[in-house]
Amino acid sequence: MGRSPLTRPSDLEGPPRQQTRLQRVLDQLGRNLRAQIGTRWATASTALLALLGGIFLGENLSAILLWKLTGGRPILVLGMVVVYEVLVRLRTRAVSDVPPLGWVVIDNLRMGVVFALVLEAFKLGS
Repeated sequence: MGRSPLTRPSDLEGPPRQQTRLQRVLDQLGRNLRAQIGTRWATASTALLALLGGIFLGENLSAILLWKLTGGRPILVLGMVVVYEVLVRLRTRAVSDVPPLGWVVIDNLRMGVVFALVLEAFKLGS
């Protein structure tokens, strides 16, 4: 039994695409998404747990540190911006193309904390 002519990989790929700026941006976004998700379930679940852990950490940091710090909100925001900038600068120097799992976890923790703080700001604003 041979394969059906419709299931050949060459039939599914389609014609070659022209390398426009949009196509390069979409290819880069696809590579970044694949790097964030990973190819194994363990990598994807670790990245998701890091994102959820970042949200949890951000909610608790904002609730606890806002009450404990003497400077209040401006000191907390300044400290978090400095930490995020250091992490981003380290990542851009250390990782060239596809980030390893450790950097994916750090990125997802950072994104989760930022999401939690923005969500907290919207809750306070409404």
